[in-house]
Amino acid sequence: MTVSLDKWIQIRRQLHEIPEPGYLEEKTQAFLLSQLKDLPNIELKTWKTGIIVKVSGTAPRKRIGFRTDMDGLPIQEETGYEFQSTHPGYMHACGHDLHMTIALGLVHHFSYHPVQDDLIFIFQPAEEGPGGAEPMMKSIEFQSWKPDMIFALHIAPEYPVGTIATRPGILFANTSEIHIQLIGKSGHAAYPHQTNDMVVAATQLFTQLQTIVSRNVNPLDSAVLTVGKLTAGTKENIIAGSAELNGTIRTLSLETMKTMQQRVKNIVQGIGTSFQCEAILDWGMQYVDVTNHEAVTKHFMNWVEEKTEYQLVECREAMTGEDFGYFLKEIPGFLFWLGVDTPYGLHHSKITPDEKAIGVGIDTMIRYLEEIGN
Repeated sequence: MTVSLDKWIQIRRQLHEIPEPGYLEEKTQAFLLSQLKDLPNIELKTWKTGIIVKVSGTAPRKRIGFRTDMDGLPIQEETGYEFQSTHPGYMHACGHDLHMTIALGLVHHFSYHPVQDDLIFIFQPAEEGPGGAEPMMKSIEFQSWKPDMIFALHIAPEYPVGTIATRPGILFANTSEIHIQLIGKSGHAAYPHQTNDMVVAATQLFTQLQTIVSRNVNPLDSAVLTVGKLTAGTKENIIAGSAELNGTIRTLSLETMKTMQQRVKNIVQGIGTSFQCEAILDWGMQYVDVTNHEAVTKHFMNWVEEKTEYQLVECREAMTGEDFGYFLKEIPGFLFWLGVDTPYGLHHSKITPDEKAIGVGIDTMIRYLEEIGN
């Protein structure tokens, strides 16, 4: 590995301090632009809080894209870093600070050492929500520089630094949020007959939702339904007149997603009828699966094994979600996991990725883009 790490570690730490919600990445965008402004041989376009960078090739035949995400998560940081988040209640707990740093490292290198083909670097907002990939792809800015192939990476806490994991075909699941609101009638705990208790309705709804995977999905298929938040009531002697459930569905097939969504809809309607309450269902954010294109993914995997010192793992598919899947529905390419060796998982308040992985990511993609871009 030939990449000097000091500069990029410092940049990662500066980005780590300023996590922002989707479409509000204003400080992040300004910082990235400050790092890009003096580089030679590049052109810039902005879209909302995102950035698209073109590094002109010496004799371009095609455009090769690399995408990174930008936004943080609504998590109170507990890493103990000296450079921890300066935005209370927000944290880069999914590695987007590392992802952006790696992309900056690539732009910096190729601005001074261009390959034959044009390189397009996409700094995409709102991956964690409400979903920036699909609308960004429809933009004039993106369409004017639309790549002919595209790549991305994502940190993987469970793998050692120096490990690259991917597979041809489906890598990440289809995902759909679930937001359910139940509205009944509140009142005094001593007079339940004068109320319509939404704690009772919500707990019955929760229990019924848990039957979908076990009783409506083929046991040989893979699916997850998780209710991660249930809110109801204000005090022990007040019967709750409303309740809210928020969750997620994950499936490896689109047909299973449709089946599960229909069952959720039926159950919510049934709760509304049986408890004589208003039951409102909103699907929220929905992402398609991340499916790696077979030929280009196999080429990359073979290249890693034959021409790098890094450890290649052909991994299993995961139930994680990523809106990079929208890019891959239109453009050949792949996403791979980059090992960062931390005991805490993605979206954990204590996740501390090993920063040496930044060098691995930059080095890998410099060498691969040189391989296919010349």
